Amino acid sequence: MVRSTPAPGHVIVQDNRTGKVSYWQEEYHQSAGDARGISTADYIHAMYAFLRQAKCKDVLMIGCGGGTLATMLHKSGVAVTIVDIHKLSFDIAHNYFQLPADVPCHVSDGIAYLKKHRSRHDAIVLDAFGEGGMPEKFKTPAFFALAKSRLKSRRALFLMNVIVEDDDDSTPDNLVRAMRKQWSQVRLLDTDGWVERNAVIAAGAVTKLKNRAC
Repeated sequence: MVRSTPAPGHVIVQDNRTGKVSYWQEEYHQSAGDARGISTADYIHAMYAFLRQAKCKDVLMIGCGGGTLATMLHKSGVAVTIVDIHKLSFDIAHNYFQLPADVPCHVSDGIAYLKKHRSRHDAIVLDAFGEGGMPEKFKTPAFFALAKSRLKSRRALFLMNVIVEDDDDSTPDNLVRAMRKQWSQVRLLDTDGWVERNAVIAAGAVTKLKNRAC
């Protein structure tokens, strides 16, 4: 194992035998991938499957992590744009997780980017976590309304990664209720019985989606 620290509080662990890489920011596990930059996380594969089933051709990602979802989509011919408030995230994705150099990367706050750029996308993926978890501003009705306004009017998806502490954590259910004020169809993909787990909330054109990843 090789351990690197690209910045204080950021740790990269590489397995020289398998090529697998893990990225930690403080206590948050930001990303994990193989030698090709393909994610080893079930929730990333679930989101990838949803985006491919929906035939999304233009995806905006808010939050980079290791960029594995963007790498997977790019390899499938999907146009991906990533927004992250920290340039370091892009450096880590390029240097350790094989994020292709031609994926557009913008150093910006996600909400500020959406307000400035009025183009519409087939899908928006929110996967933004820092030292304090996901910023509260990404859990508000105002943000969901803004995100919906930047989606195409038909067959568009909004996907959100949520950290669930345990089975008593009401966060995902609260977010689903808030999102239903903007989208008539919202689905929660979660697995009971695990602590500090990832759950995926999907809104928009979700009725025909099937979970084939986990």
